[in-house]
Amino acid sequence: MTELPGLDLSALTGWLDAAHPGLRQGELSGEVIAGGKSNLTYRVSDGVTTWALRRPPLAHVLPTAHDMVREYRVISALAGTAVPVATAVALCEDRDVLGAPFYLMDFVDGVVLDRPDALARLDKGTARATCEQLMDTLVALHEVDPADVGLSDFGRPEGFLARQVKRWHGQWQASQTEPRAQLGQVVERLSATLPEQSAPAIVHGDYRLTNVMFSPDFSRIAAVVDWEMATLGDPLTDVGLLVVYRTLSANDDFGMPPMDPADGFLTAEEMVARYAAGTPRDLSTLDWYIGFGYFKLAVVAEGIHHRFLQGQTVGTGFDQVGAAVPRLLDAALHSLRNR
Repeated sequence: MTELPGLDLSALTGWLDAAHPGLRQGELSGEVIAGGKSNLTYRVSDGVTTWALRRPPLAHVLPTAHDMVREYRVISALAGTAVPVATAVALCEDRDVLGAPFYLMDFVDGVVLDRPDALARLDKGTARATCEQLMDTLVALHEVDPADVGLSDFGRPEGFLARQVKRWHGQWQASQTEPRAQLGQVVERLSATLPEQSAPAIVHGDYRLTNVMFSPDFSRIAAVVDWEMATLGDPLTDVGLLVVYRTLSANDDFGMPPMDPADGFLTAEEMVARYAAGTPRDLSTLDWYIGFGYFKLAVVAEGIHHRFLQGQTVGTGFDQVGAAVPRLLDAALHSLRNR
């Protein structure tokens, strides 16, 4: 068996045979799936069946982050709803197996629009349709009643926004590589201008075009992925962060693939309008959520940069992430300027 960083195939084989006898039909093989700068995803096969395995990063795991149990629980709960997710297969909470909790899910045969060559496959009508599907699926997620799918205790919606600002500030402090003057200004402004919360719903936490998989013909979203930050709370945080990602993609920034409106892709404003058309939620304070989105992404980038400096990243492109942090903090302040 070829060993991979963070995935001991011999240990995985032993655990599968003990915990799920009969699931494995042959010798396991695996490879790291490209993409993702936080949790690690691998393609694992026994020669008959192929699964995706998710586990936390190899080092510097922040408190409350990279929670495999939460990921597994939410994709299990959403099975059968209007939100497409991979089928959950097996969860391991024993850190002795791979050094961290992990889970297996069915491998979804789909397309992730995370590279310019993938985007180039789309004609204008299809490009527009992918953005519309993205927003309609987000509306569908936010319409799921948590109690109906067994997630009524999945989070604490009351005081969610204030707690989120405090939590992400704490994450920054745990992974700071150098002091940033803008950081304190952003936290102060976010805390002083908290909006009235939108009605609680299931929050994905990192919703964007590159965290969904489309069917090979792009006619539908085959699966929404990367649920590591999912919780119950204010769903407009998903909308604000999505605007951030779309804005970054317009500038080919932070590793986001370019999405040119001339090629058919919806602008950030058109995405928001599509969401607004499908929900009764009040979006008048969206600038705060956009500012929070930039702040949150700056903290994520700082954590990635911290792991890169420790030599604990798997893949390419990590050397550029640290330079994005001050730009993201400046963008947060710009979004919050009128609040």
